[in-house]
Amino acid sequence: MAYAAQRLLVTLLTLWAIATLTFFMMHAVPGGPFDAEKDLPPAVRANLEARYHLDWPLWRQYLDYLRRLAIWDLGPSFTYPNRTVNDIVAEGFRVSAALGALAIATALVAGVGIGVLAALRHGNWPDRLAMLGATLGVSVPNFILSGLLIYVFAYRLRWLPAGLWGKPAQAVMPTLALAALPTAVIARLVRANMLEVLRQDFITVCHAKGLAPGRVVFVHALRNAILPVVTYLGPLAAGVLTGSFVVEQVFAIPGLGKYFVQSVTNRDYTVIMGVTMFYSVLLVVANVLVDLAYRAVDPRIRL
Repeated sequence: MAYAAQRLLVTLLTLWAIATLTFFMMHAVPGGPFDAEKDLPPAVRANLEARYHLDWPLWRQYLDYLRRLAIWDLGPSFTYPNRTVNDIVAEGFRVSAALGALAIATALVAGVGIGVLAALRHGNWPDRLAMLGATLGVSVPNFILSGLLIYVFAYRLRWLPAGLWGKPAQAVMPTLALAALPTAVIARLVRANMLEVLRQDFITVCHAKGLAPGRVVFVHALRNAILPVVTYLGPLAAGVLTGSFVVEQVFAIPGLGKYFVQSVTNRDYTVIMGVTMFYSVLLVVANVLVDLAYRAVDPRIRL
């Protein structure tokens, strides 16, 4: 109970700090949501600002923002008429979550598999090839990789559609582009830890007892080598969710990233702050779940 209460307090303080910084940073940026409308008469502009309470003092806007945030009312959008930020988040996140889940699953399966193979073939060509691929995965940004994938598989080979969303074939290239970096990181983590675990005395004992090599590797060695990957799941979720903004733009995917990028251009305060808080809640909860997952992976760990 003490641990849960402590984590809840830290979570609430973290979210309050993010909300406060986001609010004041957005209002410190020059310009406003209606500056793009050059022909607005002063009376119309005044009415719009009064409708959205932009004529209130900044401290009053801040307190009203915290009040609405406490009941998860993210407010109306300035750019999309008759739509709330809650509606935009609910609509766009379904697509972003599907893409993110595909990328995370791909990264976990491919990263763990490559890392185990590289560790078992340490010093041989599979190991060198895997580490070369991991280095490229870390080094090449996802927007450059997205362009390369489109050029090769959509333009030259014509195997896959260049963009949009809804069909299985349209999800292949954005998933690969988004999963490249986490796959490389997971592969390097698993390889390094598998090499260390395979040298431990209990692995020698397992072999001496005549256990099957597959059981030794995937039951005993991998379970002990997988803890750093569990630790990485929190940052992995952050990287995939924020990295999907650029990938969604490149592949014209109607996810939450599209609304976020457009809201930055249009100075749509409520959408920017709402999407930021939505992802902040997701990431904070993901980090808490990662802490709780340690015990499931290794019962020796106590919270």
